[in-house]
Amino acid sequence: GEGEKTLAQLKILTPPMYSTPPVNGARLVTEVLKDSTLTAQWTGECKGMADRIMSMREQLRGKLEGMGNPRNWEHVTNQIGMFCFSGLSEEEVLKLRSDHHIYLTNNGRISMAGVTSGNIDHLAESIHKVTTA
Repeated sequence: GEGEKTLAQLKILTPPMYSTPPVNGARLVTEVLKDSTLTAQWTGECKGMADRIMSMREQLRGKLEGMGNPRNWEHVTNQIGMFCFSGLSEEEVLKLRSDHHIYLTNNGRISMAGVTSGNIDHLAESIHKVTTA
């Protein structure tokens, strides 16, 4: 039917979109890296983002431990990068979602880039509640 024809056309049209991305990103990188001032600015901004995420990890762990949470939260600060495997079970994740409006993957992966000084208290308190219930 029509759906099958449309799907066949989409399968023809989409691969070039992914295998030949626009050149704009490469040009932008070239402009930044060939200028020492822009490179220094970019490096500083990357360091600032990484430091902020590390700070959020330290604060989350500190808040959970400060609440007397019985679990070991060392893994929060031992990991690096934008994502944190929290160690929460799928059941706990679903409870965070339904009861506290905190959204993370079912396997407990948290996007640390989304954790801020404005939401970290809510996150820590909610994790504490679902892990001590």
